[in-house]
Amino acid sequence: MRIPLFAAVLSVGWLACGDPLPPIETCEATETLEPICGFQNPEDLALLPEGDLLLVSQFGSMDGAEPGSIALFDWKSRKHWQLFPVLDTGKTFPVLDTGMPRRSPMEGWGTPDCPGEPDKAFAPHGIHLSRRGDGRLQLLVVNHGGREAIEFFEVVRKGSDVELPWRGCALPPPDAYINSVVATPEGGFLATHMFPKSSGRFSLLKGMAGFATGYVLEWSPRAGFTQVPGSDAAMPNGIELSPDGKIIYLNVYLGNELRKIRRSDGKTLASLELAQPDNVHWNADGSRLLVASHTGSFRDMLACQQQQTGSCPLGFEIVSIDPDDLSRVTLVANEGPPMGAATVAVQVGNDLYLGTFKGDRLARAPLPR
Repeated sequence: MRIPLFAAVLSVGWLACGDPLPPIETCEATETLEPICGFQNPEDLALLPEGDLLLVSQFGSMDGAEPGSIALFDWKSRKHWQLFPVLDTGKTFPVLDTGMPRRSPMEGWGTPDCPGEPDKAFAPHGIHLSRRGDGRLQLLVVNHGGREAIEFFEVVRKGSDVELPWRGCALPPPDAYINSVVATPEGGFLATHMFPKSSGRFSLLKGMAGFATGYVLEWSPRAGFTQVPGSDAAMPNGIELSPDGKIIYLNVYLGNELRKIRRSDGKTLASLELAQPDNVHWNADGSRLLVASHTGSFRDMLACQQQQTGSCPLGFEIVSIDPDDLSRVTLVANEGPPMGAATVAVQVGNDLYLGTFKGDRLARAPLPR
């Protein structure tokens, strides 16, 4: 639905005057959620194939002014540690790597014109873990810090040791503002371009008025970046692909919908009304989609950006969606303590692990029986 642009202008003025929400400072479990504190804005998650460790994108800030990191979380011991940027521990990095210089892009990982490894300004956002054609494990990371880029990492594991050597990058078109990324079966990726980075508040006006602000970009080693037909949307956010790569599942944050798009021609096959959907990932057996949906107001979401401590209390739901007919079941619903503003849900056994764009914690939620 579109609303008059003048009304949207007034709305954004009202939004800008919002007071910060009182953050959640305690770290106590409820009947439905167990918080795990000590993180920095764990915005996106990916489970390693062995099922024992979670990769965590510790979000810095949207404008890249605040750095972040990629961490590893052992859900059994509740311990986590930073993988990238590499902390100065006195050991030679990488221990498990092939010995290549860290700042040299590796052929076949990104573009030849990649300027080199990201520096300490590194500010990750969306991530996606996949198996490459050669069997190596690849982590794609959206980075806002120092440059707008999709960074290529390799996940290298030997026993309990895991390291994350950087392998290359792909720089999107000028003024692109990327949110999420998903690898394609052909060796490229899809990424959601929310809106032009230079447009600022104007894009919020357009999105709130029901107009498209961005679209999905596809990158391939041969063709580079191209716009995916039929993907224009009001602030595209999370993205996922069917296993065969033929169907795109696109979360349209300001359009309040999940869209099912045929990749070959951009035709929308179905859509589901869903409040402010953020990230989307497959469940453990690949039979259903897990979507984090913000049920709190957009004004409160923006107010959370001002928080300096604790966790944003914004209301959310974790929704399980049938990929064929888009029927839905709500698995988790929460507002306030012990965690709000969930952006992602990843299944680990009989539990869901949730992350947030603004907070110092993850949360564990047992799956309903």
